Amino acid sequence: MTERLAADQVERAAELLRAGRLVAFPTETVYGLGGASRDAAAVAGIFAAKGRPRFNPLISHFPDAESAFAEAVADERAHALARAFWPGPLTLVLPRAPDSRIALLASAGLPSLALRVPAHPLARALLRAVGQPVAAPSANRSGGVSPTTAEHVLDGLSGRIDAVLDGGPCAVGLESTVLDLTGPEPRLLRPGGIAEAELEKILGPIGRAAPAAAEDEARPAPGMLTSHYAPGLPVRLEAASVASSEALLAFGRPLPGAGAIWQLSESGDLVQAAARLFAGLRALDALGQRLGLTAIAVQPVPMEGLGAAINDRLSRAAAPRG
Repeated sequence: MTERLAADQVERAAELLRAGRLVAFPTETVYGLGGASRDAAAVAGIFAAKGRPRFNPLISHFPDAESAFAEAVADERAHALARAFWPGPLTLVLPRAPDSRIALLASAGLPSLALRVPAHPLARALLRAVGQPVAAPSANRSGGVSPTTAEHVLDGLSGRIDAVLDGGPCAVGLESTVLDLTGPEPRLLRPGGIAEAELEKILGPIGRAAPAAAEDEARPAPGMLTSHYAPGLPVRLEAASVASSEALLAFGRPLPGAGAIWQLSESGDLVQAAARLFAGLRALDALGQRLGLTAIAVQPVPMEGLGAAINDRLSRAAAPRG
């Protein structure tokens, strides 16, 4: 059952989030489905609860700019925007800091992070109580209408998440503006609660994301399509056997004979496998190259549930390289 928490039950909501559980909470834009950003299993649970069709990056939420910028490489543009619009409905996409502990799954394995400091007082109280970043896409089933009340959240996610913190109706009801600052030209990735003209007063002209090569390309941030993360070693899918010259990304009982192994989930748990996927690809790539291995072989993962998203990311990792 999903707990419905009153506004004075912030500590209960924070306790659940610290324990790796999922809690929907209000922001000034829409209700977000929160999970601890540094907990890969919690992040995987968000995808599972939403029925999210592929691993789009998630926005991580913070109580203040100082804690947000501790996770990223923020230039003067980012600091100027934060002074003007944080707390508020603006998400900044910035390069990940080398020491960031946000789970790779939260950023779809890519080197950027989407960060926001919400203005809703209950959201900020919750974020302070949790003491770590909280990933939170809109708290609805994938493809549904974004929720602006606790009742909307329960309509779609009751029984799929642990709690909803009821803060009443959202004031904005429109998702945050998403701005990419990973390159020299700022790019608007998604229009939202802050008008582009307001951003241009600080930044000058703002560009747009390049057109997508394909509708289902991986997104490093909401509203932006780009290429996926691929390891340096080639990836071989649907492996029925493995050579000693290959690293193995295992699911279930490992195939014998690999030169190195990373286990996604020995028990066949797709949520656990999703949480470990990007870390596993990176670990096998680094270890395999040190050991002189030639490829990463991947055991079959079923297409059911999160398996479809896992296979989507694996197919991109294995795609021919230009």
